[in-house]
Amino acid sequence: MDKPYTNQLGRRHMFIRMLWSLVWTVSVRWLPRSMGSGWKRFLLRSFGAKIAPTAVVYSSAKVYFPSNLTMDDYACLATDVDCYNVAPIHVGRFATVSQGAFLCTASHDISSSGHELITQPIEVKERAWVAAGAFVGMGVTIGEGAIVGARAAVFKDVPPWTVVGGNPAKFIKKRVIK
Repeated sequence: MDKPYTNQLGRRHMFIRMLWSLVWTVSVRWLPRSMGSGWKRFLLRSFGAKIAPTAVVYSSAKVYFPSNLTMDDYACLATDVDCYNVAPIHVGRFATVSQGAFLCTASHDISSSGHELITQPIEVKERAWVAAGAFVGMGVTIGEGAIVGARAAVFKDVPPWTVVGGNPAKFIKKRVIK
């Protein structure tokens, strides 16, 4: 017998999310892009995020659950990034997640009649760049210095210092810094 989908995250999680969404919308979303970085870091930390003092989160970025977010020194979530962090997301030092990128740590079990929620963390390592409009799926690690090209869809780990692109993302070349 099929059982209907139910949210396994619970009421406490839902309440925190509602409160977070309200606080971010009223206190931040109206600010110009990168203005008020200290204020945004303070609010994210107040909801449990681990944010370095030099990290940048643009006002239009969406963070689903702050306590599942870690951002190291000079990490950046740019304009309109959707950080769907039901599971942890870690953005390393000097890593950038560009405009409109979607980091997605959750899906549903397609082999189950209950369609249960499944989650895995995402890691964007030091000096990596997730370019505009890219999709990064659950359980993926973007290696140190790797680049995910614009509009790419990444479902598997990206090795360090490589460039990938396309849907699904494929190896394009090694990244060499001159």
